[in-house]
Amino acid sequence: MSTDNKEAELALTDQVVASFANTRDERLRTLMQSLVRHMHAFVREVEPTEAEWMTAIRFLTDTGKMCDDLVRQEFILLSDTLGVSMLVDAINHRYATGATDTTVFGPFYIRGMPERAYGENMAFSPGTPALVHGRVLSTDGTPVVDAVLDVWQTAENGMYSGQDTAQPHGNLRGRFRTDAEGRYAISTIVPVSYPIPTDGPVGRMLDATGRHPWRPAHLHFMIDAPGHRTLVTHLFDENDRYLNSDAVFGVKPSLMVAYRERAADHELGRRFGFKGPFREAHYDFALDRS
Repeated sequence: MSTDNKEAELALTDQVVASFANTRDERLRTLMQSLVRHMHAFVREVEPTEAEWMTAIRFLTDTGKMCDDLVRQEFILLSDTLGVSMLVDAINHRYATGATDTTVFGPFYIRGMPERAYGENMAFSPGTPALVHGRVLSTDGTPVVDAVLDVWQTAENGMYSGQDTAQPHGNLRGRFRTDAEGRYAISTIVPVSYPIPTDGPVGRMLDATGRHPWRPAHLHFMIDAPGHRTLVTHLFDENDRYLNSDAVFGVKPSLMVAYRERAADHELGRRFGFKGPFREAHYDFALDRS
């Protein structure tokens, strides 16, 4: 490459960066100018052909077409599988506070799911019965009363209700509240590992790069309580085979739990109405004060 061509390329970057100089919002100006610098640096590094660049544009176009307002957000899936979601999570939770670790939100959350009673069963499809219970506490150990735990997981076929229209509305989803001692209890089924959707551009990307699409078994939580920061996290089955190769890089050791076998006549089985053997997982969440 001639010196003149290189200088022209660098001058183009400077020109585009300067075009945002009058952006009134300082943070937006910083974001846009940094984005231009990094994108131009990437292009100069890899020197894509025009055909390759058009393939990238079509990939992003197809990603947008796979998104909807209800249950499918392919751009979140793309962010997850590139590790960007977890990097953003890490940057926003850099300082140890004693609160429960966060992880990715995921693309299949649905607002407005049913309010459920303490210990209510949220599973309307087959699976191994399970009780997930524990407490929600402030980082100083104080019980958090009336915290809302918005919970969701896949069925045994590896799909979420809403994503899988054959499942009943609200299956394996619900909003639970803590009692006066900060306790919560959820009757459900043991979660299973499952592949993220591969019928769109993210799936094509994973296939082309030799990566598997599997996530380890987990239960999603979004926990809200007055005077506390919202917690978005998972609980992972500590025996899952994909813990060390999660397709979205979301596993943290502190979020692993054991699903222990219990007989129907176990004290918890009698208390929560299990008719046969079940699994028990116990976990205490800690919330940061806002």
